[in-house]
Amino acid sequence: MEGGKVLLSKEIRAGGKLYTLSIVMEDLSRLYPGMARYTLRLEAGGETLGLFRTNTFEYSPTVPLDAEQVARDRARQWEKALMKDPAGFITSLAGSREAARPGEDTGTLIIQGSPRPDGNCSILAGWAAEEATRLRGRPRVVYLDDLSIRPCIGCYQCYNSGTCTFDDDMTGLIRSLRSASLLVICTPVYTNTVPGALKIFIDRCQAYHAERNLFPAEKPQKGILLGVAGRTGKENFDCVKRVVVPFLRNLGIGLAGEILLDGMDRVRDLRTVPGLREEVARLVGDALDHP
Repeated sequence: MEGGKVLLSKEIRAGGKLYTLSIVMEDLSRLYPGMARYTLRLEAGGETLGLFRTNTFEYSPTVPLDAEQVARDRARQWEKALMKDPAGFITSLAGSREAARPGEDTGTLIIQGSPRPDGNCSILAGWAAEEATRLRGRPRVVYLDDLSIRPCIGCYQCYNSGTCTFDDDMTGLIRSLRSASLLVICTPVYTNTVPGALKIFIDRCQAYHAERNLFPAEKPQKGILLGVAGRTGKENFDCVKRVVVPFLRNLGIGLAGEILLDGMDRVRDLRTVPGLREEVARLVGDALDHP
């Protein structure tokens, strides 16, 4: 995503070379009301040597900073450092350039949201994985409670680069999600919502939301919801659907279908439910066979 209003464009000659320092403001109010992103870029000969981004939502009401002013202050700092030691400054900027984002299709990402590794959600995840393996090769099945994922802190810095400031196990999950054509969410109902680890995963996918909007991809993605509730009554899933369905929609992932199993406190083992394994396989198969 590029374009926007040019706030600064300045040529600087340093060390016998001509550089261009620019600031561009992009209106991101289609994502959040009043959001704007400021991109500071240093170029030479058509090559980007340094990049710095900041946005208006990074700064909370109690912080005496302004995104535009931060970008302009950084531009002055860069100009001063460039004039003083061009080679050394350019070397220091090496890590600020944008990284490539792989986009190959690796098939299916299955999120097992229950903290119980041997419960009914794990059975559903296993059945989904079997069908995905049959059709597309080996999927990735993730047990969230086995991973180290920090909660989202709402810093909004992902809307600068499309990546999260935290580098933990979520980094690999975003990579898998990016390259998957199908996302399967397996979740129980916990205290009228999804389990904590799954909610943290959902919140941290805000970085993927930023990436998909800043760097649009044409590849369509689908999602499936597999849910388990101990109590009887489909209304027990209303809370889960209010979390998972908007989450998928927010990421541009179309809901391909759902299987919601209530009354599991009485049934105990969903492997005893006639035809359920085939129903899960059919739902996964239809999603993978019809992009």
